[in-house]
Amino acid sequence: MEFKTYSSPHLPVSNSVTAMMQRVLIALLPGTACVTWIFGWGIVINILLASLTALLAEAAILALRKRPVTTLRDGSALVTGVLLALALPPLAPWWIPVIGSLFAIVIAKQLYGGLGYNPFNPAMAGYVVLLISFPLELTLWSAPGAQLGFSDALIQVFTGALPADQTLDTLTMATPMDNIKTRLGLSETLSEIHGSPLFGDFAGAGWEWINLWFLLGGLWLLQMKVIQWHIPVGMLGGMACIAFVFYAINPDVFTTPLFQLFSGAAMLGAFFIATDPVSACTTPRGRLYYGLGIGLLTYIIRTWGGYPDGVAFAVLLMNMAAPTIDHYTRPRVFGHDK
Repeated sequence: MEFKTYSSPHLPVSNSVTAMMQRVLIALLPGTACVTWIFGWGIVINILLASLTALLAEAAILALRKRPVTTLRDGSALVTGVLLALALPPLAPWWIPVIGSLFAIVIAKQLYGGLGYNPFNPAMAGYVVLLISFPLELTLWSAPGAQLGFSDALIQVFTGALPADQTLDTLTMATPMDNIKTRLGLSETLSEIHGSPLFGDFAGAGWEWINLWFLLGGLWLLQMKVIQWHIPVGMLGGMACIAFVFYAINPDVFTTPLFQLFSGAAMLGAFFIATDPVSACTTPRGRLYYGLGIGLLTYIIRTWGGYPDGVAFAVLLMNMAAPTIDHYTRPRVFGHDK
């Protein structure tokens, strides 16, 4: 009697790109809710604009390339749009998330062949283009608590008009990291700077809570085995170690490790951006080095660079180094001496 034989795998595969992207979106919900609670409805509008643009751009490029548009269902374009939107200030004009998403999908992703072929993280590529091209628009961060209602935020984003009793100066302010960089340049000490209500217990007011919720979402991704521990541990550990060294040298000039870990996009970057499976390293040891490099570069850019937060630049720089790191950290093949 003849039996049919089937090739491996013989067990059903429970993981897929779609399932992974869905879990990433679920893990982003706590941090996204916290950002919206602190900075207002502008974040939600950014997410809607960036996500819709990303989906439409991906569908258009797939159609032009004569590829099945059904691959749009994998959720990768949606994740790119959401991550980009979370990095943008809530009062940015509507064309900021649209341009950023278009660049991320069309240039940084599809131009290289689509999902699985892009050498750079698309969301961070889009963000860096916006930051370099439109620096003024990317400073429009709301002061914590100084929020607009949904309809007022919608009007402001699309027309630039504000309620009669409010001005842009009363609604926006420098982020805690930007404030530190500016005031340190005026020869103030950190003890003097931290007396401002802009700062909380150990980081910027509001930002410490945002990073905490993204940390919890990232830990859930680790538990679900969507990501591995190497890159987050490498990035956060590298950032904390170098921050501890310089803080020990001069605590009046250099911030604490806790401030670095719970400021800006530290936790979002460590768990959701740096762990991009396409543009990151793939070997276990390589992922540690990759994360360590991002952590060190982020601290260097934050402390001595021209930008208050350096996560996006650090990720893109290490994206370029990822193939080389993988080459020199390949595990030894069984039966070979090298």
